[in-house]
Amino acid sequence: MYHHTIAELNSKNLAPGIDIKPLNGKKGSMVFFYLAPGTDIPEHTHPHEQIGTVLKGSLELTIGDEKKVVKAGDAWCIPSDVAHKAHCLDAATEVLEFFAPVREDYA
Repeated sequence: MYHHTIAELNSKNLAPGIDIKPLNGKKGSMVFFYLAPGTDIPEHTHPHEQIGTVLKGSLELTIGDEKKVVKAGDAWCIPSDVAHKAHCLDAATEVLEFFAPVREDYA
């Protein structure tokens, strides 16, 4: 299937306050993140390059030793194996991210 509706993508709960809707291709994954206010994404690394943007709300995003509040219209690129973490601020937040290679763990 080539065409998809976001509302029809399968939802997966990663942790309390973190739900995702992934769409995997052959070489990369596009993932919609839905974060509840106050939710933390603990510091972690992975071999995937990660490119994202905030669609709604805001996050305090730390990439390496750089910390910044990002909001709708802001974007980032996280290289492979670079430590990063996030904290959802005071509103429900929606984020769209692309990962390469495919995030098999999100399927």
